[in-house]
Amino acid sequence: MADSSQTSRSRQLQVETHGLDVIADAERKGTPSTLFWPWFGANVSILGLSYGAFALGFGISFWQALVAGVIGIVFSFLLCGFIAVAGKRGSAPTMVLSRAAYGVRGNRLPSVISWVLTVGWETVLTSLATMATATVFSRLGWGGGTETKVVALILVGALTVVGGVMGFDLIMRLQTVITVVTGVLTIVYIALVADHIHWSTVSAVPAGSAQEFIGALVFMMTGFGLGWVNAAADYSRYLPRSSSGRGVVGWTTFGASVAPLFLLVFGLLLAGSSSTLNKAVAADPIGALTTILPTWFLVPFAVVAVLGLVGGAVLDIYSSGLALLSAGLRVPRYLAALVDGVLMIAGSVYIVFFADDFLGQFMGFLTTLGVPIAAWSGIMLADLALRRRDYDEGDLFRPHGRYGDVQPTPLLLTLAATAIGWGLVTNTAASWLSWQGYLLDPLGLGGKSGAWAYANLGVLIALALGFLGTLALGRNRVRRQEEQAASPEAVAAV
Repeated sequence: MADSSQTSRSRQLQVETHGLDVIADAERKGTPSTLFWPWFGANVSILGLSYGAFALGFGISFWQALVAGVIGIVFSFLLCGFIAVAGKRGSAPTMVLSRAAYGVRGNRLPSVISWVLTVGWETVLTSLATMATATVFSRLGWGGGTETKVVALILVGALTVVGGVMGFDLIMRLQTVITVVTGVLTIVYIALVADHIHWSTVSAVPAGSAQEFIGALVFMMTGFGLGWVNAAADYSRYLPRSSSGRGVVGWTTFGASVAPLFLLVFGLLLAGSSSTLNKAVAADPIGALTTILPTWFLVPFAVVAVLGLVGGAVLDIYSSGLALLSAGLRVPRYLAALVDGVLMIAGSVYIVFFADDFLGQFMGFLTTLGVPIAAWSGIMLADLALRRRDYDEGDLFRPHGRYGDVQPTPLLLTLAATAIGWGLVTNTAASWLSWQGYLLDPLGLGGKSGAWAYANLGVLIALALGFLGTLALGRNRVRRQEEQAASPEAVAAV
């Protein structure tokens, strides 16, 4: 028994060799409940508190922000839960399973979009961890300037890259530790700052319009579940085929949602109690939260902040490497993760040392990429709902197999939904996105300065068009695919 345990531990410390290949039945293990750990660990970040300030920034009341947050978080992670079912039905990464809808090489377009999104997220999380560390050191009188930021960026970047390169087993082990440590310290943080909540001030925040409510709702969706849908099956693919589909959906949704919901409520109470804190969060979402802490808890706060953000970044860099391979790069998975790590550090250098407005760029990033990802998500969900059989794993790698090389209908649907969606979103804080919102005036929605300008309807429209369009146009394609005889074993990954 001891020898077996030692062997298991040793195996967890090895670099994962799996890339796009199918996970063999002999290597599939665990139960749906094990999905709780990676999803909880990736979403227990202190950043969840800052979303309270982000939501109130739309000009809505506490209750409106709470409803928008609950619906946006739970619904968007429910989408992740449904897509996670594809993992146990196909044993391959999310962006390989997507080939069943788009074709083997046609799927390279959504793979590139997925790769950009995950690299962007890991860059954002690494930058926030760096800035939070610098803020803590500054308050303690230990520096906090350029040198501190450089060292912090190197350490956070190293933790993230090592986790992404090592792969699944180490990530699962790491996320369990992050969950426990971060969960406990977050509770302590909340207890220490609870006296800064003033309900009379919070309840006096005026209500906003329906358009502002929708804008906050969409922002919550893009900030949480829609930032993970393209990676939702990357961990469930290791579960046995006999695993409960309902269990996969339930544990994914619960594990990912529970911490953000709790943190959002408290974040709303804090931000609603102090306009100063509310504004400070826009510039430094994590560091601003230290301003109400006693000095003795600053170091534990730095630990909880960094670990929580690293937990999300590790999952992102793992999935971004898989997306890069699915986009056509022919290198081992660990090298793809390493490439993404280099890009992540370069992007973090820009955000930490050169960018002036974090929140504006962040919102622009989320809404811009949120539109094509929402379109892909709708197509993937509808394609999965139309299927009555598990994926033919061999044909996921054959351009001339049942799934084809390029499927024009899903690709055109993605492009059309994205074009319409970008015409219905705006972000004036990011100058490089000023071209968006071109449909608001022609459709009578008040133009780029009207009431609907910041509702970000484009994300919801893209999701709906992708889903309904695939249900209407993809039924015959799926039926033809499933009528074909089973193929031989999976070939080398392409």
